[in-house]
Amino acid sequence: MDFRLSEEHEMVRQMVHEFSAKEIRSIIKDYDRRQEYPMELLPKMAELGILGICIPVRYGGAGMDYISLGIVSEELEWADASVRETIAVHVALNSLALLQWGTEEQKQKYLIPQAKGEKIACYGLTEPAAGSDVAGLTSRARREGDVYILNGEKMWITLADVADHFLFFAKTDPSQRHRGITAFIVERNFPGVTTGTIHGKLGVHASNTGWISLEDTPVPVENRLGEEGEGFKIAMTALDNARYTVAAGATGSIRAALDASVEYANTRMAFGQKIGQFQLVQQMIAKMAVNLDIARLLYYRVGWMKNMGIRNTRETSMAKMFATEAAFQAASDAVQIHGAYGYSDEYDVERFLRNTKGAVIYEGTTQIHEILQAQYALGSRRDKPIRNELPAYDPEYWQSEE
Repeated sequence: MDFRLSEEHEMVRQMVHEFSAKEIRSIIKDYDRRQEYPMELLPKMAELGILGICIPVRYGGAGMDYISLGIVSEELEWADASVRETIAVHVALNSLALLQWGTEEQKQKYLIPQAKGEKIACYGLTEPAAGSDVAGLTSRARREGDVYILNGEKMWITLADVADHFLFFAKTDPSQRHRGITAFIVERNFPGVTTGTIHGKLGVHASNTGWISLEDTPVPVENRLGEEGEGFKIAMTALDNARYTVAAGATGSIRAALDASVEYANTRMAFGQKIGQFQLVQQMIAKMAVNLDIARLLYYRVGWMKNMGIRNTRETSMAKMFATEAAFQAASDAVQIHGAYGYSDEYDVERFLRNTKGAVIYEGTTQIHEILQAQYALGSRRDKPIRNELPAYDPEYWQSEE
């Protein structure tokens, strides 16, 4: 068993860390205060290959493996969770879904420009009255000849006002509940498509979060992803990929909170000594250090399983549940260590606390993941084979242009 990262992985980590330190941390506080999305980062991320990090070269990607996707997510969220969310949605929820479920024609038309960063993509599943209960979504799609007519509204959609392409889920057979859901690739310029931005969020202020509305929107049959009724399976496999990036990203948040706490504890004086000398401060820092290693090992395991082509729904759920809760605790403790200064946006830990609270809610609440883990442990839940598994990482294929 070898826990060392490869030379390529170390190169990815160094590249993205330098990008995060130079390009994100230098601007993110201002964007967070203004609650605006830093569009200027997208072409820079595309140039580095981040927007197609684990997509095969033949489809416009960088040809790296799934562990690299995790490393990118950790390093981006070390700077800010808002930017890491772009990877979760554009790469994990949308592009990897196209890689797994798309036809060759769909990959040529949509996946290639997304992997190159020429087009930005998002994922439309959550609705105003349907979050954890996916089967409760009310969006509808009916077929009329060579098109489907889609109607519905999605809520809490990251990149809603930024994306060019939407992966939109609607029911083609409402009587079948989750078995009646179908997935569609929708372009922003299709008739009847409108979007908007949600303001007033507690955190991730520098991420674009909004809504998508389709009103009698015609979508060509060739834009259906998978078969009719496969939408729920597609949605869940996409969520496995996104939850992986959330777990890895939360690991970056733990590290950021630890870095900030160590720096402050080694400089702040109280009662004639550095506060890092006090045992209760040490206790909080020790917890961060331990949880950082646990969270990282959990997401490394998932990345390895993805590379091997092994189903990882249980392991991904566990990694997401643990890392996000640990990140929120680390951010809270970091604010405590900073005292009154931690309650001000003069220091980054205030932003970390607001951002990490979102992660215990999106991509499946902690309570949903606790239920999943209990069901696996009790033997009442087992993963069933599906028609299309996420392809295992084959470096010869991934890095070939043919």
